[in-house]
Amino acid sequence: MSSVPSTQDTSWLGALSAPQRANQSAMDEAHDRFLTLLITQLRNQNPLSPMENAEMTSQLAQMSTVSGIERLNATLSLLVDSFGDTQAIQASTMIGKNVLIDGNNLSLVDGVAFGGANLAVAADSVKITIMDSGGNVLQTQELGPQEAGHVLFMWNGQNTVGEEVPDGGYRFTVEATRGNSTVNVSPLQVGMVSALVRSGNTFLLDLGVLGTIDFRQVQKIL
Repeated sequence: MSSVPSTQDTSWLGALSAPQRANQSAMDEAHDRFLTLLITQLRNQNPLSPMENAEMTSQLAQMSTVSGIERLNATLSLLVDSFGDTQAIQASTMIGKNVLIDGNNLSLVDGVAFGGANLAVAADSVKITIMDSGGNVLQTQELGPQEAGHVLFMWNGQNTVGEEVPDGGYRFTVEATRGNSTVNVSPLQVGMVSALVRSGNTFLLDLGVLGTIDFRQVQKIL
């Protein structure tokens, strides 16, 4: 036998990135070198003490395992890259849309602001208290009975005496009761998706002044 042909099918290498192709080529070279050394060992072994079948099988099995793991890693890398591309395409459709996320900020724009809450169970009474940056109460709202889940509210930008306050950032608190018991409730803030930001193999949603968030932080798309 004058040469050892590669047993790898490389037709799929075109789908790999340049670093991945380099890694795959290095793996193929190592695989071929192993086979060359094994055949050389077989040719030059002592006829009186030939290599045991079990030993040869063990070496082949080890190489097959390493090769299989490398192939699996390459395939997983392709899947991760593909998932990232799919996620980016899906996320791009969210640009310009409002989303509900955890937080108690209110952005008053043109005299209107929106917020929400997430009720663990149905409540008999839900109360919203809107405050300025100094903690001064500007307005309270009684939303009445609400079912479990997401609840939305709107603020008209007025204080307790009906005066309009300037556009800007405000905050709010939520209280909910059922009978004589307090209901577990979380405030939700509304943000508009303005852009996508790449972070490693994934994308984050840019919400402007609210910063960037992961998809998993989105409670609801409005």
